[in-house]
Amino acid sequence: SYNPTEWERDIYNLWESNNAFKAEEKSDKPAFCIIMPPPNVTSQAHIGHGMDMTYQDILTRYKRMKGFNTLWQPGTDHAALATEAKLVEKLKNEGKTKEQIGRKEFDKVAWEWYNFYGDRIMQQFRRLGFSADWSRYRFTMDENSTNAVLTAFINLYNKGLIYRGKRQTNWCVKCKSVISD
Repeated sequence: SYNPTEWERDIYNLWESNNAFKAEEKSDKPAFCIIMPPPNVTSQAHIGHGMDMTYQDILTRYKRMKGFNTLWQPGTDHAALATEAKLVEKLKNEGKTKEQIGRKEFDKVAWEWYNFYGDRIMQQFRRLGFSADWSRYRFTMDENSTNAVLTAFINLYNKGLIYRGKRQTNWCVKCKSVISD
């Protein structure tokens, strides 16, 4: 019987070492790009991640085989709300609250969480064989990503395409925070 652990890691490593998933910097080929919707840093991949990423992988591979210069851009999201929920649960199990430890300590705990779990989902995606260009991995809190978002919003604002105004928000009684609708 077929034992995937004997072969799949070696096959995937061969693909990566031969840059099989990399988009060309400059190409005359038609371009095709998918930005991987960044999964939240909530500890590990689940079946929903697997299903969504499988569809994207199929599209990316299909376009690659059709001769397109393809980029499947991977990344993770800091997912403030989802990560906070996990951290509040973790602290509760330790007999603490985020209010007791304060913002500075909570930020430290959040970064420790990210440093421990942040890459886990991406490693799981690699083990599943997804063909993203891992050399272009991004995290939403990286300086380049943060600056790109800020620049985009400033440009949209300056062009009059977005504006700042009063909006409905929702008060979360559990988080004691405002959540945009």
